[in-house]
Amino acid sequence: MTLSLDYAALSDVGRVRRNNEDSAYAGPHLLLLADGMGGAAAGEVASAAAVQVIRRLDTATIGGEDMIEALAGAVHRANERLSELVEEDPEREGMGSTVTALMFDGRQLGLAHLGDSRAYRMRDGLLYQLSHDHTFVQSLVDEGRISQEEAFTHPHRNLILRVLDGRPDSDPDLQILDVQAGDRLMLCSDGLPDYVAAEVIAASMADGTPDSVVVELITHALEAGSNDNITCIVADVVETEPASGTTPQLVGAAAELAQGGTGRGEPTTLVPGGSNSGSGGGRGGTAVDPEELRYAPRPPKRFPWARRILAAVIVLGLIAGAGWWGYRWTQDQYYVGTDGDYVAIYQGVDADIPGLNLTKVFEKQQLQVDKLPTYNRQQVEGNIEADDLAGARVIVSELQRTAEECAKKLTPPTPTPKPSTTPPKPPASKAPTTAPSSTAPSSTASTPNGVNPDDCDGVK
Repeated sequence: MTLSLDYAALSDVGRVRRNNEDSAYAGPHLLLLADGMGGAAAGEVASAAAVQVIRRLDTATIGGEDMIEALAGAVHRANERLSELVEEDPEREGMGSTVTALMFDGRQLGLAHLGDSRAYRMRDGLLYQLSHDHTFVQSLVDEGRISQEEAFTHPHRNLILRVLDGRPDSDPDLQILDVQAGDRLMLCSDGLPDYVAAEVIAASMADGTPDSVVVELITHALEAGSNDNITCIVADVVETEPASGTTPQLVGAAAELAQGGTGRGEPTTLVPGGSNSGSGGGRGGTAVDPEELRYAPRPPKRFPWARRILAAVIVLGLIAGAGWWGYRWTQDQYYVGTDGDYVAIYQGVDADIPGLNLTKVFEKQQLQVDKLPTYNRQQVEGNIEADDLAGARVIVSELQRTAEECAKKLTPPTPTPKPSTTPPKPPASKAPTTAPSSTAPSSTASTPNGVNPDDCDGVK
């Protein structure tokens, strides 16, 4: 059974600010909300740019687990777009936007979330928050340092730790969620939950059409004194054709900029009596817009191209340094091998790297390889590693001594000639006596001097 969405979207600038930095999009296959920040016109530019990029996912051709990959790719492309906008206009430095998106394939939901905007689902009368806030206060709650009730009134509840800001570490939370007929979905910017209790939100979500619910929720936020922009999307999961039709709805800064609205934008109105309203100071008492400080822990970057070039130079320098150090290390290594028919000491390591020679003959010896026994010859042909040059020379000395000993053992001694004597003639009257023949003495040694032939096997 394929389900569909019956949706409504509404955005209000609020009672304090003159420009709307929220942007939202609702379509048959995508619900998307972005809350911009950064001061001046940068906030609305950031949220509108994010929505314009990610809204392309409103298509029926992507479903199942593929929604996760599609959402991740779209968020990263939106992040790259923000980086391009900052490079085009340095005055936009420091802008950013939250992103909360629900992708719908008729059977499941794909969620992508970054920042402190929220996604909710109401099922069987129970309201459940689908997203997890990337805020300083939420981190305190996660660590058990404060309660959820204390977080609601914490003075730093709007301080965001992760946003879409054109930097490479802006990765969203991603997950697949189940959905069923009768579910009600809601996306909202922080201007609603920061001022309206969860019980009031749940009561408004429990009844009415999506159009009436978004109006009621924003009304609650305004009556509670919200000093921020307020944007809501409500969508019912239905088995029938949606009453809202299938025409996409675009609201907030994205809609205004598409119509040639806000442009550079008007200065943001400050909250009267806020903790940042300065008295004295170097700016003549001008207060700092709290919206500019929502993710103030990270200092603004300057000269982005210069910083990237410097980073690239540093990385290349580290790689070159590591390569040079590695090469120098190889040139401190020695081993004993063969150079043609002779033993030689080599400097370097015997490694086969295309286009790079890491070894060379350091000293060629007068010792011929075939003067060594088979065992030693095989060692040399396979290379004998040495601790250093002195160690390699010691190895050569041992091989030379072995060769000399084998040469001595295998060379037969020169026989000493005995003086010949003429035996006396026997008396003529006596016949010569024939001595009995004796058996030739058996040899007890297979080589001269009784040497074992295996000791110097293979020596030529």
